[in-house]
Amino acid sequence: METRTFEKVGIITSLLGFGAMRLPLTQDGTIDEPRAEEMMELAIKFGVNYIDTAYPYHEGKSEAFVGRVLKKYPRKTFFLATKLPCWKVNSLSDAKKIFAEQLENLQMEYVDFYLLHAIDGEAYDKMVGLGVVTYLEKLKKEGKIRHIGFSFHGIYEDFERIIQSQCWDFCQIQYNYLDTEDQAGTKGYLLAEKLGIPVIVMEPIKGGSLASLPPDLQHHLNDLDGKATPASFALRWVGSHPYVKVILSGMSTLEQVSDNLRTFSDFKKLTEKEYRALDEIGDIMRGRVGNGCTGCKYCMPCAFGVDIPGNFALWNRYRMFQDYDMVKKEWENATKQDSRPPVCTECGQCVPLCPQNINIPEDLKRMQAELSKAQEESANK
Repeated sequence: METRTFEKVGIITSLLGFGAMRLPLTQDGTIDEPRAEEMMELAIKFGVNYIDTAYPYHEGKSEAFVGRVLKKYPRKTFFLATKLPCWKVNSLSDAKKIFAEQLENLQMEYVDFYLLHAIDGEAYDKMVGLGVVTYLEKLKKEGKIRHIGFSFHGIYEDFERIIQSQCWDFCQIQYNYLDTEDQAGTKGYLLAEKLGIPVIVMEPIKGGSLASLPPDLQHHLNDLDGKATPASFALRWVGSHPYVKVILSGMSTLEQVSDNLRTFSDFKKLTEKEYRALDEIGDIMRGRVGNGCTGCKYCMPCAFGVDIPGNFALWNRYRMFQDYDMVKKEWENATKQDSRPPVCTECGQCVPLCPQNINIPEDLKRMQAELSKAQEESANK
């Protein structure tokens, strides 16, 4: 298993981190614990020692599941990360209550990596003003938190200000070969490297968008290695950045775990030729997608029943592949029509919740127009 060293604190983590955000589900929507446990145990068996969860994942059930699985292992054999949901914190007492609940859920006496979750400039200022950042420093002195950082979704200017405002132990950014100029992007990565702040990467496959490419783009990768998966190329792109210490993968199947383990057990940095190929693919794909939704579900639930991330995943898949047949069955599924864009009332409640700053109501209208037209053209063939 490829590892990276956090030089300042002298710890070594697996480059692959197990993200407990997209665990397999049962038919009723709850975590399929036997399958999820098998996945996590396989990852740990092959050297993954960084496990990432968060307070809201899987409707608040992810932390408890992760804690139950990790109780089987000696505490010093893994690094556990979880996050404070800043949008739920309106007082210092809220932060204290949530942290206590998290320790109870996880059945742990301390957390190795603790993050202010999904902050931008406004959320960060609020946490500072409420005394939350000072409180986390106190928890660190008490040994209940080992390392303090933040996960970031916002504009680069906010990232620049936040990362330089504290002596952070690490930062977590969204980074992949499509998002080089979005959010923190490459400029943010380089700034963190300059400041000596280790980088943990989320969304390396952009919510799964880079796990399957259309034929006109896949051939670029086939020419390089016909046996390698698109996901492995995306992960290697991120891992080829030396100041990236952990790459989080939100795996949903045992097959995804196995593929990722193959990538990181015999990790190879990208060659110049491979870099050029991915840059070309990225340029093409950036010109196709409708928006940058990653399926994080922070906008959910919609009060009127719109499946916002599901709709955008469908729209972006259609745009990237430019093939209506790939989405026809799902788009025309009669049982899903009450969650489609026309149900949106344009109330706007979802907009400030989106870490990608997407104008959700407007994009839902654009999606409806494009797919309705594609549906009509398909029916007239």
